[in-house]
Amino acid sequence: MIRVLLADDQSLVRAGFRALLDAQPDIGVTGEAADGEEALRLVGELRPDVVLMDIRMPLLDGLAATRRITGDMELKDVKVVMLTTFELDEYVFEAIRAGASGFLVKDTEPEELLRAVRAVVEGDALLSPGVTRRLIAEFAARSKEPATAGSLSLLTEREREVMALVGIGLSNEEIARRLVVSPLTAKTHVSRTMVKLGARDRAQLVVLAYESGLVRPGWLGG
Repeated sequence: MIRVLLADDQSLVRAGFRALLDAQPDIGVTGEAADGEEALRLVGELRPDVVLMDIRMPLLDGLAATRRITGDMELKDVKVVMLTTFELDEYVFEAIRAGASGFLVKDTEPEELLRAVRAVVEGDALLSPGVTRRLIAEFAARSKEPATAGSLSLLTEREREVMALVGIGLSNEEIARRLVVSPLTAKTHVSRTMVKLGARDRAQLVVLAYESGLVRPGWLGG
């Protein structure tokens, strides 16, 4: 059972998400929070698998709450997915860098929300389905200057190649086709790369791909 915590200051939004999620045989809502402070308290108490976190909330906004969660090693297995009204909300990019596993717009289709919750538990979610590459390009344009690529020396040449493909938004299946390997092999390379670099998930791997200079803004691959 995937345990989900809902954090949104609008009770109708929470009620809609709860009805959808609780109707699934493999997903259950373990708690609700109306502000960032309450969300942090409940995350500590309930240890959910996924937090659906609204960016704008009273007392403590979703961005600050996300930083607190992802910065706590005791909560390293908790995945945060940001909720926003706009696809290009300026805070989304900082949220990804802060450790969020991705984000969804609030008017996401029910099937996409369910798919995202299930995927993020496996470390596969990144951004709203259907707009991934455009948003990665926007993120890249806003990202800071490339940092030193010293940490990349830990990677094999194939792992660097795989990391670059993750950085441009390819799924494991797409990486497998590009490299002519099996999806399982692609997933193994992605997992090993995340372990070597200490990345929480694919979203963090994308951040590292850009900030190390491995992937350049504007390069979406061919």
